[in-house]
Amino acid sequence: MSRTLSFALVAGEASGDLLGAALIRKIKCHHPDARCYGIGGPMMIAEGFESLFPMERLSVMGLVEVLGRLRELLGIRRQLKATFVAEKPDVFIGIDAPDFNLALEKFLKSNGIPTVHYVSPQVWAWREGRLKKIRLAVDHMLALLPFEADYYQGHGVPVTFVGHPLADQVAWEPDTVAARRSLGMDEEGLVVALLPGSRKAEVSRLGKLFLNTARLLNKDHPDIRFVIPCANEKRKLQLLPILEAFPDLNVTVAVGKTSEMMAAANAILIASGTATLEAALHKRPMVISYRMASLSFAILSRLVKVEHVGLPNLLASGPCVPELLQDDATSEKLHEAMIRALDDQEWRSHLVQEFTAIHKTLKRDASALAYEAVMSVVGKYDATK
Repeated sequence: MSRTLSFALVAGEASGDLLGAALIRKIKCHHPDARCYGIGGPMMIAEGFESLFPMERLSVMGLVEVLGRLRELLGIRRQLKATFVAEKPDVFIGIDAPDFNLALEKFLKSNGIPTVHYVSPQVWAWREGRLKKIRLAVDHMLALLPFEADYYQGHGVPVTFVGHPLADQVAWEPDTVAARRSLGMDEEGLVVALLPGSRKAEVSRLGKLFLNTARLLNKDHPDIRFVIPCANEKRKLQLLPILEAFPDLNVTVAVGKTSEMMAAANAILIASGTATLEAALHKRPMVISYRMASLSFAILSRLVKVEHVGLPNLLASGPCVPELLQDDATSEKLHEAMIRALDDQEWRSHLVQEFTAIHKTLKRDASALAYEAVMSVVGKYDATK
């Protein structure tokens, strides 16, 4: 196409920012002058993306938590609708954030703008009734996981299984020594990575809990070191005051060093989310944890149809890593699980096999496949423009 193309994208959190940045990079390879705009984070912005609102404003998890921000979220979506309908981008790509993006996609599609949803909503796990809304809203679905693509295809939704860009980026055998050198750390000794989440509420609920667990681990291994990769400067500034209560711990905190810190670690204590997949791709033993508002958890636990929430457990041949959620998320229980992650060599070897199989499944050049699927719907409604 000789004309300048425009791509509207909306990502709601760090994991979506990563997917969006990789896709924008691929778009720019084919269309250097393309305009990419909407809502995105620092990684997307670094690729030349124009973010109309701070991505942080969309980063909210849980039913009760959303209610407190509902007016603001609806206002942002209303402004995006007006902007996109007026400017008619060639395609809209909603990256995850289904509660925000699906309604936006439905509106844009009805106004002649093709829509792609990147990261298929987990209707196979809960709220299957959304399928009807998805059919009305989405021209093409991009699934990160193979069984998701099978599910959507079986329910009449055009879908492409793209794998995950992280699987393309992470080495088959991450170099622990090189990672530690890059972080200015000694090559020997135990290192544990703590990842309490990329959202403000997650760090509030899990930050102190993870550090209390670290203190218990420090009693078992006095020379142990801890690393905490923060999603952005805001999360780092939020975490530093919490750290002041733990002067006895050897902790390194950094922004933008997630991959290096995972590779440097012997084991990882991690909030449930996309980061657990990255930990699995690094072949690292992990313990998954999460806490949310009690009412949100009570409602969600009744709606969810699957036994496990962690992506490694959903993708492996069977449940392979512990999940300690809500009331089970105590420093004592997390400590016990982390000791196994550090010391049980047979289990660690089993996890490497499971995680290697996951890596092979997801390594598909995701951004290239996503780009092809996006371009397949460009021009679909040109006659209505």
